[in-house]
Amino acid sequence: MTDTPESPSFRLAYVPGVTPAKWVRIWRERLPEIPLELLQVTASEASDLLRDGAADAGLVRLPVDRTVFSAIPLYAETTVVVVPKDHVVTAAEEVSSDDLADEIVLHPLDDVLDWERPPGQPAFERPATTADAIDLVAAGIGVLVVPQSLARLHHRRDLTYRPVVDAPQSDIALSWREDATTDLVEDFIGIVRGRTVNSSRGRAQPKAEPEKAKRPEKPRRTPAGKGTARGAKSGNARRGKPRRKS
Repeated sequence: MTDTPESPSFRLAYVPGVTPAKWVRIWRERLPEIPLELLQVTASEASDLLRDGAADAGLVRLPVDRTVFSAIPLYAETTVVVVPKDHVVTAAEEVSSDDLADEIVLHPLDDVLDWERPPGQPAFERPATTADAIDLVAAGIGVLVVPQSLARLHHRRDLTYRPVVDAPQSDIALSWREDATTDLVEDFIGIVRGRTVNSSRGRAQPKAEPEKAKRPEKPRRTPAGKGTARGAKSGNARRGKPRRKS
């Protein structure tokens, strides 16, 4: 547990390609007294980090082991093919796997796409990392199919990318160990789901100030003699002079 009085803190792991800046900013606005520590990990390391309790929650790529972890899917990424800027693929706005049939498609060991069979022709050797594969694309060795966020993360001026319409997608989720759903985890879930600070499910809610009791208004005083004079005038007007008897 990380939200103990002795050392209140929140450790958030995130995988390459995910940008947690917006949620971190909201956390620091709402919970400035609770430090949030960011831990960048590879997609393969994320589950072990959460399982061991080294992080309270993580922005990870699905799937995760649902017998151990809870997960809230956030979004699915567009899959793209990374190619040199002068590649024939750039003539189209988007491509299919069949369009890559004659290409050498690099398949790095840290690939995050769930392929039944990667498209194109396999390279002689699999690159160790996506970064290594990007270098090979730049060298004209082959092309690379990855989630769009990774193409942006490894951006180079001599490379570009196009969407692959029939490729598998990578889903991003907020995940945490199911038996470690702390109050701070609930706070971060609320932020990711867009709950306001006044949400009924939020924990850090400002206390409403009790309304001050209103003092009863004092009756206005009538100036002395004013009512009497008015009454006297009206009374004299009604009486008039007595009539003589005939």
